[in-house]
Amino acid sequence: QVQLVESGGGLVQAGGSLRLSCAASGRTGSARAMGWFRQAPGKERVFVATINWSGSLTSYADSAKGRFTISRDNAKNTLYLQMNSLKPEDSAVYYCGYGNSVWGGRSENEYAYWGQGTQVTVSS
Repeated sequence: QVQLVESGGGLVQAGGSLRLSCAASGRTGSARAMGWFRQAPGKERVFVATINWSGSLTSYADSAKGRFTISRDNAKNTLYLQMNSLKPEDSAVYYCGYGNSVWGGRSENEYAYWGQGTQVTVSS
């Protein structure tokens, strides 16, 4: 089992920045990708960004490109999402996922474990 705990969410004005963190614990010894997804009220959970085990490969949703940066510190078992130039449409609960393999994808099915989420609210 792997436990994931997200933090760093909050209320920010449009144009502001937030840095989300996701701390992993438990059976984290295997090389696995990690990713961020988000879910707005009344909508499905959607892909935001993913990073491979070593951190050398990343992929972003079009909505996140150029504004968000995913990174990880394997020594600390922690995943990050730096979000800049935030927009009201970025408001959602953000979830981190622990992948099934060394490279994650854009489908929820490629992630075996999920955190409880952290709320991000961007005011206009």
